[in-house]
Amino acid sequence: MRRSIFFKVFVAFLMVIAILALSFLFFSYREIRNFYLDHQAQNLHKIGKTLESKVTTYLDDGRTGDLDVFVKRLGQEINVRITVVDGGGAVLADSDEDPESMVNHRFRPEIATAFNGEIGRSLRFSNTVKEDMIYVGLPIKKEGEIPYVLRLSLYIKDVNVLLHSLRLDIGRIVILVLILSLVGAYVFSKSITKPIKEMQEASRRIAGGDFGTKISIKKTDELRSLADSFNYMSDRVKNLFMELNAQTEKMNSILSSIEEGIVSLDREGAVIFGNESFKKIVGLESVDGKFYWEVVRNPAFQELVNSALRQRKKQFEEISIGNRSFLCNVNLLGIKDDLIVTLYDTTKTKDVEQIKQDFISNASHELRTPLTSIKGYVETLEEECSKNSKEFLEIIKRNTDRLIKITDDLLYLSELEEKKTSAVFEEMSLVDLFKNVIRLFEKQAKDKGIKLEMKAEESLPKIRGDRFRLEQMFINILDNAVKYTERGRVDISLHKKNDCVNVMIQDTGIGIPEEHLSRIFERFYVVDKSRSRKLGGTGLGLSIVKHIVQLHKGEVRVKSDPGEGTVLTITLPTTQ
Repeated sequence: MRRSIFFKVFVAFLMVIAILALSFLFFSYREIRNFYLDHQAQNLHKIGKTLESKVTTYLDDGRTGDLDVFVKRLGQEINVRITVVDGGGAVLADSDEDPESMVNHRFRPEIATAFNGEIGRSLRFSNTVKEDMIYVGLPIKKEGEIPYVLRLSLYIKDVNVLLHSLRLDIGRIVILVLILSLVGAYVFSKSITKPIKEMQEASRRIAGGDFGTKISIKKTDELRSLADSFNYMSDRVKNLFMELNAQTEKMNSILSSIEEGIVSLDREGAVIFGNESFKKIVGLESVDGKFYWEVVRNPAFQELVNSALRQRKKQFEEISIGNRSFLCNVNLLGIKDDLIVTLYDTTKTKDVEQIKQDFISNASHELRTPLTSIKGYVETLEEECSKNSKEFLEIIKRNTDRLIKITDDLLYLSELEEKKTSAVFEEMSLVDLFKNVIRLFEKQAKDKGIKLEMKAEESLPKIRGDRFRLEQMFINILDNAVKYTERGRVDISLHKKNDCVNVMIQDTGIGIPEEHLSRIFERFYVVDKSRSRKLGGTGLGLSIVKHIVQLHKGEVRVKSDPGEGTVLTITLPTTQ
């Protein structure tokens, strides 16, 4: 159960006041009682001192009977019990009882103390009169000895009657003080909790958007300072809220004006925000609060979002929504695992690429037939023409072969770029594959004085891939390595790294300047055009390599220094 601050403060004061009141009642009564008993004992002591000479006179004369009569009369007059005991403990006289009927008193605490030469004092129950009494024993000394003890006692009941009356008076005073203290505690608690309640109510109003709420406290204590701080905070919150609203409106305007579709998702997959472009893409007027699988009914999109949440890293992929293509980019935001998804419309770009691919494919097909015919006629003319004409025919034949190779590479590259390209994946050993490829270049390397070697890690795992395309890729790579290396060596190394196989092909050739490295995988891009033309290069080999690596979901990296050689590293996953 939730308790208010007033209740806690008031109960705390109530407990403190009650404890103090009860403590005062208990300790004050006890101290007053002890003080009163001490006072009565002192009075008895004074009375005893006064009677000592008279009692001694009776004892010296041997008139114990007269002594008994004397103490009985005096005891009634002063309302004090008087007892005289000899050294053996026998009672010689007593104001309330017959001395002969009384038991031996030698070992009564106050009497035993008195016979030791000290004033005895005791508060106990009397077996003779059957009541609580206070006793004072006085030694009667004679010639350095203590032959008798004079004991005076007072009934406690008389003291208790007085103390009871006193306790009632103390109780009344305590109750009055308690009531006044509780009233004061109530007023004090209210004075503390009332401003706090005002602040609580003001906080609720501010939370509801009423930033003009102010608190006014007339006091000059800490609560006034707290109220001033609260009012300052309210002004600051108001200004910050206005700034935040302005920034939010500005951000919403910017996001709404962006042509790309942008949607924000929480970790559960619910849409937090979607801009106007995204709403147009999915064909909905409102997307906020809906789950992304209700908004975008596309399995590829759903898998991409789930993959980003699962792997906690950026994901991107091309997807189709309706009849349009989009590059979907998924990023994680902060520690809350919120997602921001951006959809770039690539429909026009894809259409242009498709037109370009179709043009290249059709042009290559159309060029292949006349080029083959030209080559056939050139070979026929070589048998009939004169020796002077053969030089020209050789040039025509060489350029025809280069054009045929370019058209073949273009057709192959178009086939790789086509998404519907069928690939035959099978389990294979890269070591066996490279052994077959290396045989094709052994003679060429030997003729140039180049050392061609392969080193493979033991127990190298097999991979799943398209044997024909991988063989074509490594032929292109080794062809470049041997072609552009005049001396030295070409080394091939294969080793396992995590769940992949790394293939590293390193040569000691002419190398590639750093400014060209970022573009060498573009089609028709060559570093040295004159040298490439001389060696019969088409500028399509590395572009083919890139597409084959992507087909196998691998990576390709190049590192090169001019004059030092080139290192090309291909990473292929062992499983797909």
